[in-house]
Amino acid sequence: MLGGLNDKEINYTYVKVLSQMPYFRRSGGRDHIFVFPSGAGAHLFRSWATYINRSIILTPEGDRTDKKDTSSFNTWKDIIIPGNVDDRMTKTKDTLVRPLPLSKRRYLANYLGRAQGKVGRLQLIELAKQFPDKLESPELKFSGPDKLGRIEYFEHLRNAKFCLAPRGESSWSLRYYESYFVECVPVLISDQVELPFQNVIDYTQISIKWPSTQIGPQMLEYLESIPDEDIERMINRGRHVRCLWVYAPESEPCSALHGILWELQRKVRHFHQSTETFWLHNGSIVNRNLVEFSHWKPPMVLP
Repeated sequence: MLGGLNDKEINYTYVKVLSQMPYFRRSGGRDHIFVFPSGAGAHLFRSWATYINRSIILTPEGDRTDKKDTSSFNTWKDIIIPGNVDDRMTKTKDTLVRPLPLSKRRYLANYLGRAQGKVGRLQLIELAKQFPDKLESPELKFSGPDKLGRIEYFEHLRNAKFCLAPRGESSWSLRYYESYFVECVPVLISDQVELPFQNVIDYTQISIKWPSTQIGPQMLEYLESIPDEDIERMINRGRHVRCLWVYAPESEPCSALHGILWELQRKVRHFHQSTETFWLHNGSIVNRNLVEFSHWKPPMVLP
């Protein structure tokens, strides 16, 4: 994306690489994994639906990524991965910014993000103007003297009991993951959001998901009604699972890698076949021309 290739060149590069991979053709891509960690998701590869629609995709993007209301994410085969939080915030000691006690937090809630012309975000910014003592939502800048540095950003984020994470270009938000490291209860305002590791995490115990159609004073009233002891309980449970958001070394007993491997293990199949794979009485795998797999030569014919 950042190397100067246009969409057509990126697409050509993917297809060329795939044609050099015999194991991909053997299984129709079913036992292959592709990582698309950017905001574009699998749509970075324009022809993903033709070539890798059977492969496992790892991505933080769970609903739509190309502004055309289409999704490359399939809940039965793909895996949602966490966004990458600043490493200096995920350390167990000497983090960039330390959490504040609830009693010292100035705001009930905050929203720290750019509006991007999105309805929900614009509503939050207007709500902050109506209730400046309860909701902080400064206008964030891409650059210039008013741009928040990393330390300032996390200092703002930690200064509220609830951190609001509305939908942007797509359904996921890095802010959701960041909030766990300043010990602020995340409030998802993104109806189509997909979250990682739902087989092992009960998100009702560590976060709140609020309807995007209910952004207004009633949301602040609800958050204000939650006792501090309930907030502390959610924060404490969040401390126990936030290690799953951290891309830590393999030596760590808990990390995003462990969660991803748990999910992959659930998808392992003993046998793989494709429309271009055949087998004979002696167990050998052959292609349509009855050539044994060990003798397949690239480039492989792709669908």
